[in-house]
Amino acid sequence: MQHSNISPTGDTDFPQLSRHDDSASGAPSMPSIAEAMFYYSGLRSSTRLVYRTGTIPWAMPTGPKAYRRSKELRPVFGHKLNVVWKDLGPKVCHFLDSQGVLWTSIDVVRSVTVGEAKVGPVVLWIGIIPETLLGENACASANGCLDLLKEFGSDDVEVEFLESIYTRPTGPNLLEPSSYLDPDVDVRGPLTPALGLSIAAPCHTSYNWPSVAYACTTTSAPPRDVLLGTNAFDDFLAFITIKIAEHGGMVKWYGWRTKNLRVRGVEKDEEIEPAQRQLEWAQWSLENARKTIKALKKFRNESSPITTGAGTEGFIEDYAVVELDCSKIKNAFKGNVIDLDFAPRVHAEDVPPRPSLRDLISKDLMCNLDMLDHDGEPCLPVVKNGSATGVTIGRATGIFSYVRKYFSNSTHQTSMEWAILPYDNKSGAFSASGDSGSIIADRRDGTGGLLTGSASDRESSDITYAMPFFWFFPRIKQNGFPNAHLYPIMD
Repeated sequence: MQHSNISPTGDTDFPQLSRHDDSASGAPSMPSIAEAMFYYSGLRSSTRLVYRTGTIPWAMPTGPKAYRRSKELRPVFGHKLNVVWKDLGPKVCHFLDSQGVLWTSIDVVRSVTVGEAKVGPVVLWIGIIPETLLGENACASANGCLDLLKEFGSDDVEVEFLESIYTRPTGPNLLEPSSYLDPDVDVRGPLTPALGLSIAAPCHTSYNWPSVAYACTTTSAPPRDVLLGTNAFDDFLAFITIKIAEHGGMVKWYGWRTKNLRVRGVEKDEEIEPAQRQLEWAQWSLENARKTIKALKKFRNESSPITTGAGTEGFIEDYAVVELDCSKIKNAFKGNVIDLDFAPRVHAEDVPPRPSLRDLISKDLMCNLDMLDHDGEPCLPVVKNGSATGVTIGRATGIFSYVRKYFSNSTHQTSMEWAILPYDNKSGAFSASGDSGSIIADRRDGTGGLLTGSASDRESSDITYAMPFFWFFPRIKQNGFPNAHLYPIMD
């Protein structure tokens, strides 16, 4: 049935929109209201088109049984961009910055109309903060990107600006409770999962959200409590500063005590040993106070943030290394595996799934694919099992994306990431909020990436981003864990 591949449009789909608003000329122009709203029909995010350089006119469906034709995204392999993107990508970022474009993501994709075999042209897909690029500025920025593409021999690529927000999980992870012997034991408590945590509305300093009152209105909604509100966080920092000052006083006291014990004479032999113990204790206390001050200052001033643009390639760096109690899991441990649960579509590809993940998906395989889907198009099918969406399948892209996160203090962070598209319009979004940290793998025992974010601030997204394993796994080994390996054996 053809109707299963296209979306029916009711009377509410095109409110107060005229047929004469449609783009009818062959030259690029600002999209009409209808085109902006429905050009990306079928995509999970329902995003809006801002500007496109393609010359094929968009026509609004008409008639009593008009249907919006749905799009699906496809990855790009075997194009010249796959070869030159390493040099071209940074130039595109720099050019957009020079034009003052508040871009959030730069992807290279193609699209196909559901029900049609022909795949559309390669598109430089640029997400921007909504309502920040209009009119002549959009046209000039798009034409500048076309000039760069031509400079690198890719004049068959189109440019599209769309509204999109890059999102990734915010807020720090909780700390492990420390021993009473540790210098920061007094100040770690509020940041550990021990009993006594305070709660606040999710308008924390990590979120940059406006302040709102916190109230419990129902117990049926999912909990959105976060650790430490703004006032509690400020009080916590002040508490650390006070502790530093207290230990500063201890340094002065034990310094005076040590000096006094050294110059004080001993009248009797039996007083020598107690005096020596007092001196050693004072010296130890002095050194301990100094170490505590150093540790508290580091604890107050430093954190372990997500590193963006890390290394020479500029990938995001967001991982944690934890030690497991092998005695608790070794009897049930089956290696690095993904529980596919009841996901029959995962087994629909020609390549049978392997029982465990023993290898990495290499950079060469990510960018130079040797597999095809059932339509004869290059396709690297991947799978993940996330906390929010469970088992999903997707299509990995062959050209790395650039993403940018903006903050309220007028700063931003930019990084390169591996992009994953939904497999098709029936498979649903590849990920949603809550899936961060999921492993993304292929069907040939290859671990591909660690899920880090998406190109949408809505429930569904069109593109999921990941930190590629081929890049960050060697960094784990270089940063103190040389014996790390993907398929551990429990002794």
